[in-house]
Amino acid sequence: MGLFDSLGNILKQYAGGSASGQVPSDVQEHFDQVAQAVPQSTVADGLSAAFRSNQTPVFGEMIGSLFSNSTGEQKAALLNQLAGAAGPKVLSRIPGGSALASLLSSGDRQLTPEQAQQISPEAVQQLAAHAEKADPSIVDKASSFYAQHPTLVKTMGGAALSVVMARIAEGQSRAA
Repeated sequence: MGLFDSLGNILKQYAGGSASGQVPSDVQEHFDQVAQAVPQSTVADGLSAAFRSNQTPVFGEMIGSLFSNSTGEQKAALLNQLAGAAGPKVLSRIPGGSALASLLSSGDRQLTPEQAQQISPEAVQQLAAHAEKADPSIVDKASSFYAQHPTLVKTMGGAALSVVMARIAEGQSRAA
């Protein structure tokens, strides 16, 4: 059986979503295999679906969780995206956000990994929720960012990964 046959069999398990609510026990392994074989844009599309799904926690909560498992470099990159989407007025209203606003106030300065390590996942969760309201496209930007880090994506949990896999399966069946 070839790679595409194997992937097709894996994706069939997720096609049509999970009506039963059951998450396959090997969803992380399946995600690994699929994420290595499909374009990053396909993974990003799946992540966008998971971030917007009513079967998963809200966007801010999921981003806060991913942030807590991220490296300093990943945290800085994400925070720079979120802060840009939220804007300085929103930053000042978030607990811990005023520190972010002051760090970013000197022109178009970007947070460093060391600075990002000092921001709590709770502050990021609130920032992500506000950023989503201010600029809904931040969901797609965050999805594209995390699609570059599939090992980190696996920390989202089985339900979210199942949504990602269902979206990828849907996309693959449309392409066939």
